[in-house]
Amino acid sequence: MMTGLIADPFCKQHDPGPEHPESPARFDAVMEGLKRGGLLGQLVPIESRDATYEELRLCHAADYLSMAEYQVREGHDELKTGDTRVCEQSWDVAVRSVGGVLSAVDAVMTGRVQNAFCAVRPPGHHATVHRGMGFCILNNVAIAARYAQRQHGEGKVLIIDWDAHHGNGTQDIFYEDGSVFFFSTHQAWEYPGTGAHTETGAGAGLGTTLNCPMPANAGRTEVFEAFEKQLRPAAAAFHPDLVLISAGFDSHVDDPLGGFKLIDDDFFDLTRLVADIARPADGRIISVLEGGYNLPGLGAAVSAHVRALMVG
Repeated sequence: MMTGLIADPFCKQHDPGPEHPESPARFDAVMEGLKRGGLLGQLVPIESRDATYEELRLCHAADYLSMAEYQVREGHDELKTGDTRVCEQSWDVAVRSVGGVLSAVDAVMTGRVQNAFCAVRPPGHHATVHRGMGFCILNNVAIAARYAQRQHGEGKVLIIDWDAHHGNGTQDIFYEDGSVFFFSTHQAWEYPGTGAHTETGAGAGLGTTLNCPMPANAGRTEVFEAFEKQLRPAAAAFHPDLVLISAGFDSHVDDPLGGFKLIDDDFFDLTRLVADIARPADGRIISVLEGGYNLPGLGAAVSAHVRALMVG
Protein backbone atom coordinates (compact mmCIF):
# COMPACT_ATOMS: atom_id res chain seq x y z
CA MET A 1 0.00 0.00 0.00
CA MET A 2 1.74 3.18 -1.20
CA THR A 3 1.58 6.23 1.04
CA GLY A 4 2.54 9.65 -0.27
CA LEU A 5 4.32 12.40 1.63
CA ILE A 6 4.16 16.16 1.20
CA ALA A 7 7.12 17.64 3.10
CA ASP A 8 8.37 20.94 1.69
CA PRO A 9 11.08 22.56 3.86
CA PHE A 10 9.89 25.93 2.54
CA CYS A 11 7.19 25.81 5.22
CA LYS A 12 9.91 26.56 7.78
CA GLN A 13 10.08 30.10 6.37
CA HIS A 14 6.87 30.90 8.25
CA ASP A 15 8.20 32.03 11.62
CA PRO A 16 5.69 33.48 14.11
CA GLY A 17 8.50 34.60 16.38
CA PRO A 18 10.52 33.47 19.41
CA GLU A 19 8.77 31.22 21.90
CA HIS A 20 5.70 30.84 19.68
CA PRO A 21 4.43 27.24 19.89
CA GLU A 22 3.70 27.00 16.15
CA SER A 23 7.40 27.16 15.31
CA PRO A 24 9.45 26.01 12.30
CA ALA A 25 10.89 23.34 14.60
CA ARG A 26 7.59 21.48 14.25
CA PHE A 27 8.49 20.52 10.69
CA ASP A 28 11.89 19.24 11.82
CA ALA A 29 10.23 17.24 14.60
CA VAL A 30 7.88 15.57 12.13
CA MET A 31 10.69 14.68 9.75
CA GLU A 32 12.86 13.39 12.57
CA GLY A 33 9.99 11.25 13.81
CA LEU A 34 9.49 9.71 10.37
CA LYS A 35 13.24 9.15 10.08
CA ARG A 36 13.51 7.51 13.49
CA GLY A 37 10.59 5.29 12.57
CA GLY A 38 12.40 4.13 9.44
CA LEU A 39 9.54 5.38 7.26
CA LEU A 40 11.05 8.09 5.05
CA GLY A 41 12.52 5.72 2.49
CA GLN A 42 9.22 3.86 2.17
CA LEU A 43 7.07 6.91 1.43
CA VAL A 44 6.37 8.29 -2.05
CA PRO A 45 7.52 11.92 -2.17
CA ILE A 46 4.95 14.24 -3.76
CA GLU A 47 6.13 17.54 -5.16
CA SER A 48 4.50 20.61 -3.67
CA ARG A 49 3.33 23.66 -5.62
CA ASP A 50 1.74 27.02 -5.05
CA ALA A 51 -2.04 27.11 -4.96
CA THR A 52 -3.66 29.43 -7.45
CA TYR A 53 -5.82 32.37 -6.46
CA GLU A 54 -8.83 30.59 -7.95
CA GLU A 55 -8.12 27.59 -5.71
CA LEU A 56 -7.92 29.78 -2.61
CA ARG A 57 -11.26 31.32 -3.60
CA LEU A 58 -12.89 27.90 -3.35
CA CYS A 59 -13.19 28.55 0.40
CA HIS A 60 -12.07 32.11 1.16
CA ALA A 61 -13.57 35.50 0.35
CA ALA A 62 -11.68 37.79 -2.01
CA ASP A 63 -11.58 40.64 0.51
CA TYR A 64 -10.02 38.42 3.16
CA LEU A 65 -7.37 37.09 0.76
CA SER A 66 -6.46 40.62 -0.30
CA MET A 67 -6.27 41.86 3.28
CA ALA A 68 -4.19 38.93 4.53
CA GLU A 69 -1.70 39.07 1.67
CA TYR A 70 -1.39 42.85 1.98
CA GLN A 71 -0.77 42.75 5.73
CA VAL A 72 1.87 40.04 5.41
CA ARG A 73 3.71 41.78 2.58
CA GLU A 74 3.55 45.13 4.36
CA GLY A 75 5.42 43.68 7.32
CA HIS A 76 2.68 43.33 9.92
CA ASP A 77 3.53 40.85 12.66
CA GLU A 78 -0.07 39.73 13.17
CA LEU A 79 -3.20 39.53 11.02
CA LYS A 80 -5.75 42.12 12.06
CA THR A 81 -8.31 39.32 12.34
CA GLY A 82 -6.44 38.23 15.46
CA ASP A 83 -4.22 35.61 17.13
CA THR A 84 -2.27 34.68 14.01
CA ARG A 85 1.28 35.96 13.99
CA VAL A 86 3.04 36.27 10.65
CA CYS A 87 6.38 37.22 9.09
CA GLU A 88 7.33 38.43 5.62
CA GLN A 89 7.30 34.89 4.17
CA SER A 90 4.04 33.75 5.76
CA TRP A 91 1.74 34.37 2.81
CA ASP A 92 3.96 32.53 0.37
CA VAL A 93 4.31 29.63 2.79
CA ALA A 94 0.55 29.41 3.37
CA VAL A 95 -0.10 29.39 -0.37
CA ARG A 96 2.52 26.68 -0.89
CA SER A 97 1.06 24.60 1.93
CA VAL A 98 -2.39 24.66 0.34
CA GLY A 99 -0.85 23.73 -2.99
CA GLY A 100 0.99 20.83 -1.41
CA VAL A 101 -2.23 19.41 -0.03
CA LEU A 102 -3.86 19.78 -3.45
CA SER A 103 -0.94 17.89 -4.99
CA ALA A 104 -1.65 15.12 -2.49
CA VAL A 105 -5.30 15.12 -3.56
CA ASP A 106 -4.20 14.70 -7.19
CA ALA A 107 -1.84 11.85 -6.28
CA VAL A 108 -4.53 9.97 -4.37
CA MET A 109 -7.34 10.58 -6.82
CA THR A 110 -5.26 9.48 -9.82
CA GLY A 111 -4.15 6.31 -8.04
CA ARG A 112 -0.48 7.21 -7.80
CA VAL A 113 -0.73 6.52 -4.06
CA GLN A 114 -3.44 5.02 -1.88
CA ASN A 115 -3.23 7.71 0.78
CA ALA A 116 -0.99 10.61 1.81
CA PHE A 117 0.27 12.60 4.77
CA CYS A 118 0.90 16.33 4.39
CA ALA A 119 3.49 17.81 6.75
CA VAL A 120 2.38 21.39 6.13
CA ARG A 121 2.31 24.52 8.21
CA PRO A 122 0.86 26.89 9.23
CA PRO A 123 -2.17 24.82 10.24
CA GLY A 124 -5.52 25.71 8.73
CA HIS A 125 -8.65 24.40 10.43
CA HIS A 126 -9.45 27.62 12.34
CA ALA A 127 -9.40 29.80 9.20
CA THR A 128 -12.92 30.77 8.11
CA VAL A 129 -14.18 32.26 4.86
CA HIS A 130 -13.45 35.76 6.11
CA ARG A 131 -10.92 35.38 8.91
CA GLY A 132 -7.53 33.97 9.78
CA MET A 133 -7.27 32.95 13.44
CA GLY A 134 -5.75 30.42 15.81
CA PHE A 135 -2.35 30.31 14.05
CA CYS A 136 -4.18 29.66 10.72
CA ILE A 137 -4.11 31.77 7.56
CA LEU A 138 -5.69 29.50 4.91
CA ASN A 139 -7.85 26.45 5.51
CA ASN A 140 -5.80 23.67 3.92
CA VAL A 141 -8.23 20.80 4.47
CA ALA A 142 -11.35 22.75 3.46
CA ILE A 143 -9.80 23.86 0.18
CA ALA A 144 -8.69 20.28 -0.43
CA ALA A 145 -12.25 19.03 0.02
CA ARG A 146 -13.69 21.53 -2.42
CA TYR A 147 -10.82 20.96 -4.87
CA ALA A 148 -11.46 17.20 -4.84
CA GLN A 149 -15.08 17.87 -5.70
CA ARG A 150 -14.43 20.43 -8.43
CA GLN A 151 -11.28 18.96 -9.99
CA HIS A 152 -11.90 15.24 -9.57
CA GLY A 153 -15.68 15.02 -9.43
CA GLU A 154 -15.86 13.56 -5.94
CA GLY A 155 -19.39 14.01 -4.67
CA LYS A 156 -19.08 13.45 -0.93
CA VAL A 157 -16.14 14.21 1.33
CA LEU A 158 -15.77 13.24 4.99
CA ILE A 159 -13.50 15.44 7.12
CA ILE A 160 -12.35 13.97 10.43
CA ASP A 161 -10.76 16.43 12.87
CA TRP A 162 -9.07 14.95 15.95
CA ASP A 163 -7.17 18.09 16.97
CA ALA A 164 -7.66 19.02 20.63
CA HIS A 165 -9.18 22.31 19.44
CA HIS A 166 -12.39 22.53 17.46
CA GLY A 167 -11.96 23.17 13.74
CA ASN A 168 -14.40 26.06 13.67
CA GLY A 169 -13.25 27.32 10.28
CA THR A 170 -13.84 24.00 8.54
CA GLN A 171 -17.21 23.65 10.23
CA ASP A 172 -18.28 27.15 9.21
CA ILE A 173 -17.26 26.69 5.58
CA PHE A 174 -19.40 23.56 5.14
CA TYR A 175 -22.11 24.15 7.75
CA GLU A 176 -24.86 24.49 5.15
CA ASP A 177 -23.32 22.11 2.60
CA GLY A 178 -24.61 18.56 2.70
CA SER A 179 -21.86 17.26 0.41
CA VAL A 180 -19.16 17.55 3.10
CA PHE A 181 -19.54 15.79 6.45
CA PHE A 182 -17.51 17.32 9.30
CA PHE A 183 -16.74 15.25 12.41
CA SER A 184 -14.73 16.57 15.35
CA THR A 185 -13.47 15.35 18.70
CA HIS A 186 -12.06 18.19 20.79
CA GLN A 187 -11.67 19.54 24.29
CA ALA A 188 -14.86 21.25 25.39
CA TRP A 189 -14.83 25.01 25.90
CA GLU A 190 -11.20 25.41 24.92
CA TYR A 191 -10.17 27.74 22.08
CA PRO A 192 -12.06 28.77 19.99
CA GLY A 193 -15.09 27.99 22.17
CA THR A 194 -17.17 26.40 19.41
CA GLY A 195 -18.10 22.81 18.66
CA ALA A 196 -21.04 22.08 20.95
CA HIS A 197 -22.85 18.83 20.25
CA THR A 198 -25.91 20.91 19.32
CA GLU A 199 -24.05 22.34 16.30
CA THR A 200 -25.22 19.89 13.64
CA GLY A 201 -25.40 21.94 10.44
CA ALA A 202 -28.13 24.00 8.82
CA GLY A 203 -30.16 24.10 5.63
CA ALA A 204 -28.88 21.57 3.12
CA GLY A 205 -26.12 20.70 5.61
CA LEU A 206 -28.39 19.81 8.51
CA GLY A 207 -27.09 16.59 10.04
CA THR A 208 -23.69 16.69 8.35
CA THR A 209 -21.83 18.26 11.26
CA LEU A 210 -21.10 15.97 14.20
CA ASN A 211 -19.27 17.40 17.21
CA CYS A 212 -18.04 15.36 20.16
CA PRO A 213 -16.70 17.78 22.81
CA MET A 214 -14.93 16.10 25.70
CA PRO A 215 -13.58 17.17 29.07
CA ALA A 216 -9.91 17.70 29.79
CA ASN A 217 -8.02 14.46 30.51
CA ALA A 218 -10.09 12.52 27.98
CA GLY A 219 -8.12 9.70 26.43
CA ARG A 220 -8.43 6.55 24.39
CA THR A 221 -11.70 5.37 25.92
CA GLU A 222 -13.62 8.57 25.25
CA VAL A 223 -12.17 9.29 21.82
CA PHE A 224 -12.56 5.76 20.48
CA GLU A 225 -16.11 5.57 21.78
CA ALA A 226 -16.98 8.70 19.79
CA PHE A 227 -15.40 7.27 16.64
CA GLU A 228 -17.03 3.86 16.99
CA LYS A 229 -20.48 4.79 18.25
CA GLN A 230 -21.02 8.12 16.52
CA LEU A 231 -18.72 8.52 13.52
CA ARG A 232 -18.87 4.98 12.20
CA PRO A 233 -22.67 4.80 11.74
CA ALA A 234 -22.80 8.39 10.50
CA ALA A 235 -20.08 7.74 7.92
CA ALA A 236 -21.78 4.53 6.79
CA ALA A 237 -24.97 6.47 6.15
CA PHE A 238 -23.12 9.32 4.42
CA HIS A 239 -21.01 6.98 2.24
CA PRO A 240 -18.06 9.30 1.46
CA ASP A 241 -16.03 9.17 -1.74
CA LEU A 242 -12.94 10.60 -0.02
CA VAL A 243 -11.77 10.97 3.59
CA LEU A 244 -9.66 13.88 4.82
CA ILE A 245 -8.10 14.05 8.27
CA SER A 246 -7.32 17.25 10.11
CA ALA A 247 -4.56 15.53 12.04
CA GLY A 248 -3.92 17.57 15.13
CA PHE A 249 -1.45 16.02 17.53
CA ASP A 250 -2.05 18.46 20.37
CA SER A 251 -4.40 15.75 21.60
CA HIS A 252 -1.22 13.83 22.48
CA VAL A 253 -0.42 13.45 26.17
CA ASP A 254 1.81 16.23 27.58
CA ASP A 255 1.05 18.69 24.78
CA PRO A 256 1.33 22.21 26.23
CA LEU A 257 -1.80 23.48 24.44
CA GLY A 258 -4.03 20.44 24.84
CA GLY A 259 -5.46 18.47 27.73
CA PHE A 260 -6.07 15.05 26.18
CA LYS A 261 -4.19 11.87 27.03
CA LEU A 262 -3.71 10.04 23.73
CA ILE A 263 -0.43 8.16 23.29
CA ASP A 264 1.43 7.03 20.17
CA ASP A 265 -0.30 3.65 19.98
CA ASP A 266 -3.67 5.40 20.17
CA PHE A 267 -2.87 7.39 17.04
CA PHE A 268 -1.86 4.20 15.25
CA ASP A 269 -5.10 2.48 16.21
CA LEU A 270 -7.19 5.58 15.51
CA THR A 271 -5.72 5.76 12.02
CA ARG A 272 -6.51 2.09 11.43
CA LEU A 273 -10.08 2.76 12.54
CA VAL A 274 -10.34 5.65 10.07
CA ALA A 275 -8.91 3.43 7.33
CA ASP A 276 -11.68 0.93 8.02
CA ILE A 277 -14.30 3.68 7.87
CA ALA A 278 -12.75 4.82 4.56
CA ARG A 279 -13.19 1.44 2.84
CA PRO A 280 -16.32 2.58 0.98
CA ALA A 281 -14.14 5.40 -0.39
CA ASP A 282 -11.67 2.78 -1.68
CA GLY A 283 -9.38 3.62 1.22
CA ARG A 284 -8.59 7.06 -0.15
CA ILE A 285 -7.33 9.19 2.75
CA ILE A 286 -5.42 12.46 2.81
CA SER A 287 -4.12 13.49 6.23
CA VAL A 288 -3.17 17.12 6.84
CA LEU A 289 -1.11 18.27 9.82
CA GLU A 290 -2.85 20.68 12.18
CA GLY A 291 -1.70 21.21 15.78
CA GLY A 292 0.88 19.47 17.95
CA TYR A 293 3.34 21.49 20.01
CA ASN A 294 5.30 19.06 22.17
CA LEU A 295 8.08 18.40 19.68
CA PRO A 296 9.15 14.88 20.74
CA GLY A 297 5.51 13.88 21.13
CA LEU A 298 4.64 15.35 17.74
CA GLY A 299 7.35 13.40 15.97
CA ALA A 300 6.49 10.12 17.63
CA ALA A 301 2.74 10.49 17.11
CA VAL A 302 3.12 11.40 13.43
CA SER A 303 5.37 8.37 12.95
CA ALA A 304 2.71 6.09 14.45
CA HIS A 305 0.01 7.72 12.35
CA VAL A 306 1.91 7.39 9.08
CA ARG A 307 2.95 3.82 9.86
CA ALA A 308 -0.74 2.99 10.18
CA LEU A 309 -1.52 4.70 6.86
CA MET A 310 1.14 2.54 5.22
CA VAL A 311 -0.63 -0.62 6.37
CA GLY A 312 -3.54 0.44 4.17
